[in-house]
Amino acid sequence: MATQAKDRGADFVAALRGGLGQFRDLNPNQPGQWPFLPRLTVWALVALFVVVLGWFVPSGLSSQADDLQAARDKEPALKAEYKTKLAQAINLDALKKQKEEVQTYVTQLEKQLPGKAEMDALLTDINQAGVGRGLVIDQFIPGQTETKEYYAELPIAIRVTGRFHDIGAFAADIAALSRIVTLHNLSITPDPKSPGGGLSMEALARTYRYLDPAEVVEARKATAGKDKK
Repeated sequence: MATQAKDRGADFVAALRGGLGQFRDLNPNQPGQWPFLPRLTVWALVALFVVVLGWFVPSGLSSQADDLQAARDKEPALKAEYKTKLAQAINLDALKKQKEEVQTYVTQLEKQLPGKAEMDALLTDINQAGVGRGLVIDQFIPGQTETKEYYAELPIAIRVTGRFHDIGAFAADIAALSRIVTLHNLSITPDPKSPGGGLSMEALARTYRYLDPAEVVEARKATAGKDKK
């Protein structure tokens, strides 16, 4: 029994040495002429590599496919943005000129708005327009100033008495003032107190002034507070 065990051990060692010997002096340029055991080993390694590659590659491809689809979804928006910017670039000179024209127009309008210190002089001009047409100023009461985001609005309750043509001329004089003054809610009725058959006109005049920088800041804060509410 001992002899048989030794023989088996010797056979195993000899087989192992023979198998390892097949891996010696292999020509990498002629793998087809390799012994069976090296070819089998290389085939097993290649098969294992393919299995591992097949395990990891699909997840990477899936991630790349998601990125590709996301890029495709962004494509229409990017094309639209490109067309818009291209049109702006082509019309840049025209847009600059248009901006200058708008700025000039805004400047002209701002000049028609009195400042805070000029409001008293404007109210005097309105009153003098009525007196200059021979009208009787029965009422001339400035109301509460309403502050907007960029300007302030002052309502004035007016009631004058006089002849029809004089009242019409007064309204025209108001429209011709260098500052913006508008008339609202006009009501013209016969004046029973006038012996010559005169008329009485009631109206709400509105004049406007621009805000100084501090008032603009306060107006924006007030507007932001209202929006939050």
